[in-house]
Amino acid sequence: MAEQELDSMSLSELRLLSAFLAMETTDSLLCLARECGGGKLTEKVQSFIWDHCLTKAVGKGYESYSKKFVKKLITEIESNHGNVLDELYEQYASYMISFKDDNPVKENERVCKCISFLFPDCFKLSICPKSRKLVVPLHCSLNMLEGDTGCSVWPSSLFLSELILSYPHIFSGKSCFEVGSGVGLVGICLAHVKASKVILSDGDLSTLANMKLNLEKNRLNTETNLPEPSIENQNVVKCIHLPWESASAKELQNFMPEIILGADVIYDPSCLPHLVKVLAILLNKKKSYIENREGSIPNSFPGDGKVNDTHDLDASSFHAQRINTSEVKGIINDAVDLVPRADPVAYIASVIRNAGTFDRFLALAAQADLRIEDLTSTLRPSHLLPYMKSYDRSSIRLFTVT
Repeated sequence: MAEQELDSMSLSELRLLSAFLAMETTDSLLCLARECGGGKLTEKVQSFIWDHCLTKAVGKGYESYSKKFVKKLITEIESNHGNVLDELYEQYASYMISFKDDNPVKENERVCKCISFLFPDCFKLSICPKSRKLVVPLHCSLNMLEGDTGCSVWPSSLFLSELILSYPHIFSGKSCFEVGSGVGLVGICLAHVKASKVILSDGDLSTLANMKLNLEKNRLNTETNLPEPSIENQNVVKCIHLPWESASAKELQNFMPEIILGADVIYDPSCLPHLVKVLAILLNKKKSYIENREGSIPNSFPGDGKVNDTHDLDASSFHAQRINTSEVKGIINDAVDLVPRADPVAYIASVIRNAGTFDRFLALAAQADLRIEDLTSTLRPSHLLPYMKSYDRSSIRLFTVT
């Protein structure tokens, strides 16, 4: 879509278009459409939807998605005794011919949606495009379990992406390594803020293949499992197959990044010992330490009978109180520097769905001499996805691990 055309849109229209391209729910689209019309689905709003959403959206999955939206839109207008544009009736008739109700988009089908980061006028950073928007097309799955969870867009990856774009000085010029990179959105944002090196990893091969496709869609060159020195161009993103359980210190010490990132990686209790081991190796620059710690992170800890238990754990080694089901508290909440650090640091964004699982992570991290800080209230990213009503930022916690 031409930049001049986008620039002529009002903020409410831009949010509606962005929500449509991101395949937000039909209820969200109708809510945003009403905002465009001062509370009503006016003919002007309908014309905007026709001109900018229905006739110009291209990509796998949009036709089936648009059919559901147009059906709901027509129903809402008619129920309020409004006038429906002929174009909308004709478009819905076309959808009825092309798609049958008994043949919807399958849950495991891949679609191409676009995530649009909208920068407010007060945003003066150099990474902000002239159009004040960054549109990232992503090939992803509607099934959140496909590809070992890695082929869907998860809330914590949206949060980390907002963080990177809000504080580019933290990541610009730094060597960055993401564990469990999924669709590659975080890596794309790292490349946008000019991280010196971007290394993305995942343990699932289908996720890795989909990630590489998304990088290419966003005009980034990719390298797969090539030696570290080969990364010289900031437009080159390295993709590696890295199952945590089989990762070795020798393999990981070839990277030694300055910043490690992870989105929603604290979810499977059985994987946590391997995750902690990977983080411990990447965070410590001393080769002798790495060699001594290789294989020393235990698969369990005293009193751990069931991986999903929510029993009390001793978190005193974190200088903090225990996390419980009602409140995430006590992990070190001291003020932190918002500037790049000399030592490696990991930024982990996560929704804590099970207190016992997170307690297990805390205990394993303590055994690995890792320090965790809660930056949720200290390092808040700007709201760059104001149209995305399905994205609940309040449920996401941000931690650093050092």
